[in-house]
Amino acid sequence: MSDSLFSDASKRLEIAMKYVSVSEDAIERLKYPKASLTVSIPVRMDDGSLRIFQGYRVRYDNTRGPAKGGVRYHPNVTLDEVQSLAFWMTFKCAVLNLPFGGGKGGITLNPKELSKLELERLSRAYIDAIADFIGPDVDILAPDVYTNSMIMGWMMDQYCIIRRRIDLAVVTGKPLSIGGSIGRNEATATGAFFAIQSLMPKFEQHPSQSTVAVQGFGKVGAALAQLLSQAGYKVVAVSDSQGAIYSKKGLDIPSIRQYKTAAKGIKAVYCKGSVCNIVEHEVLTNQELLALDVDILIPAALENQITEANVNDIKAKYIFEVANGPTTSTADKILESKGIYVFPDILVNAGGVTVSYFEWLQNRSGHYWKLEEVNQRLKEKMVEETEKIWSITQKLDVSMRTAAYIHALNRLGESLDAGGTRDYYINS
Repeated sequence: MSDSLFSDASKRLEIAMKYVSVSEDAIERLKYPKASLTVSIPVRMDDGSLRIFQGYRVRYDNTRGPAKGGVRYHPNVTLDEVQSLAFWMTFKCAVLNLPFGGGKGGITLNPKELSKLELERLSRAYIDAIADFIGPDVDILAPDVYTNSMIMGWMMDQYCIIRRRIDLAVVTGKPLSIGGSIGRNEATATGAFFAIQSLMPKFEQHPSQSTVAVQGFGKVGAALAQLLSQAGYKVVAVSDSQGAIYSKKGLDIPSIRQYKTAAKGIKAVYCKGSVCNIVEHEVLTNQELLALDVDILIPAALENQITEANVNDIKAKYIFEVANGPTTSTADKILESKGIYVFPDILVNAGGVTVSYFEWLQNRSGHYWKLEEVNQRLKEKMVEETEKIWSITQKLDVSMRTAAYIHALNRLGESLDAGGTRDYYINS
């Protein structure tokens, strides 16, 4: 991971600043994270050896409420990456008008190399190291890349052990049996689906006439691919970390999900019951998937997937960023000049943090909602903010990304300025 990730992320803020009346004080405060923590995490491995892992937690801003953000386990995790993710989360929460600031955490490792017992010891040791930095009114954790509801449950339990009290709301994305919310596991995909369904009719792009490629067939990408397929979109390509599959006729997404669960890989298959038969398809690289001639491209993997090096290969008409930061600022400009619409991560993938907010509310009230209520509230939030951002693009003739940052900056600026600005003190 290049040390320039945060610098590149910050460029989006600079563009949006030209269109808002936000104080210099607010802009200055948004240039820097509120607090950053780096910890060493000792873990006793199954063979008796001791390994030290590097962990991070960043609270970027908490003006609008406690910080909120996931924890990822990945070999490429760095402080720069975590800080960038916390920056994006700050704006994402403001875009959706959630009473949260932005936070993020991570541990540098390949989780596939650890046993389940080692992962549990690691997860609990991470909480031991950061317990004084987090809390339901300070900084709330959630799942991210290569973390899941069980890991969130371990983290919540360890925090409660340390505090000697039950604090369910310190972590979201937990198992349902210990305070999780129905709909949270699929929330990022569901929110992205609502955004796509809200925006595509504006271009007279109907599902039955639309081809889709999804880079990243993990818990979010796979769920979104299935939602789109059920809605009538033709999903022609998907990929995981090992590569991509493509079929011009369209893929049977439920069967591929079933096969991946059993075989830990992806192939174009048709499943009937427990029997899955391979069907005709092409094998591609992830880069070849990005270059497919499709209507809708969905990067749902990691950062920096569309860059200056490959942006001219992109043929899709519309890009929906389900991953965080999949497009660099340089590539952004080139895509815009080519007339390709990019719908930004801080809007498109905000369904996860929105339902995390719902879970946090349910934990604190002790009243839990049904799936229909969760999804209806999520749909209302996603559609309302999508429409507001679309209106900004039309009014100011700016990209959807710039419009989303303008929308967030207006809300953040108002909150930051409520504490007093240079003009207030000079003129008082």
